[in-house]
This record gives sequence, structure tokens and C-alpha cells, in this order.
Amino acid sequence: MAQRTVLVVEDDRVINDAVADRLRGEGYDVVQAFDGPSAVDACAASGVDAVVLDVMLPGFDGHEVCRRIQARRPVPVLMLTARDDESDVLVGLAVGADDYLTKPFRMREVVARIAALLRRVERAAELAATPDREPLTCGDLIVDPGRRRTTVGGHEVHLTPTEFDLLVCLARDAGQVLTRERLLAEVWDWADASGTRTVDSHVKALRAKVGAGRVRTVHGVGYALEPGP
Repeated sequence: MAQRTVLVVEDDRVINDAVADRLRGEGYDVVQAFDGPSAVDACAASGVDAVVLDVMLPGFDGHEVCRRIQARRPVPVLMLTARDDESDVLVGLAVGADDYLTKPFRMREVVARIAALLRRVERAAELAATPDREPLTCGDLIVDPGRRRTTVGGHEVHLTPTEFDLLVCLARDAGQVLTRERLLAEVWDWADASGTRTVDSHVKALRAKVGAGRVRTVHGVGYALEPGP
């Protein structure tokens, strides 16, 4: 497999260098950027495979960076936020971020998240190569894994790659309650349950697009996809 390239975008040079050095030590090629405009330029010029992206940046913020790079081509983005603020997280997910970490973070967690994002990209490519799979239907919600398209009431809904993978996982067992731990393992490829809040945030973002009544919360357990109101 070709060596993967990760773009690290962080205006704090100490943090940027520390993340970059750790990723290089794990075998990745690394490109560094320290502000919004240079991040967008670097992503376009380098053909990066993943991005570690801070929210607070000079020039324009990480949300705008994410919006611009996703407009060119889908790239998995791990967003770094200084505040554990749900509104910040939901904005990041809405503009195309796949995952997020709250500062302070552990370097090994950054590495693990990036590795999981890249594995998901590979898995999605493999699934897309089998277009003969039947669409999944739940009421007037139709999820087509082969074409990676979603419609609600005949109207197409645009989902981020993570939102789509989450919806596919729920739709495969529509009506059944899936635990957060199972969703983490199947969608995010995580082996532990340390990111259950990540699941909750993505479910909220998904509800905003497919309808709040379609994803039922079972408190203390997980979520189930329902036919809708």
C-alpha cells in the first residue's frame, strides 16, 4: 500500500510539530500548515489522504477550511477543538468533518483516529465496487450503499461519509437497537468505547438531515432506526 499523506493544520507550532513528528514516526508523510488559507492550498497541492484540523486558525477558521477542502473532493477530517462545546462539534460535522477530538488530547489517540478514518475510506471504496447490493428501505427512507445515495420521500439527502456509514449501519437492522459500542466498532472501527459522545454527536447531525423522529434513542443503550413519523 502506498504511503499515506496527512495534512496537520494548527497555528500553535509546538502542537503542530508534535503531532507531525508523531505521525511521521508512525510511517505517514506529513504536510504542515499554520493558517486557513495555507491549509486549503496545501490540501489542493499535496493530494492529502487525511487532515488533522484545528478549529481556531488565523485567516479563516477550521470550519471554513473544512468546507472548502470538502468542496473540492471528499477528504477524511479529524477536527481539533479547544472547547467541549456541542454547538462547535455540530458545526464541524455539518461542514464535513468526520471526527473530532477535544484539547488536550493524547498523541496516541490522534494516531488511532487517523488510522481508523483511513481504514473506513478503504472499506467504503471496497463497498462502492459492489454496486449490485440492494438498497435498504425504512419507510420512505431509502439508503443505496452501492451508489452511496440517500433519499427521504423521494428527495435526495446529502450526507457526509460518516453520516452515510452510520445510517447504513442503522438501516441494516432497522427497528433494532444498536449499542453505541457496536456503532463505534462498525462505523468508526474503534475497539473501545471511549468515543460514545462521538456517536451521539453524529446521530444529532444525522437527525437534522433525515428527520428527528427516524432515529430513536434508547437511553443508556443506543439507537434504532424507525420508519419515521
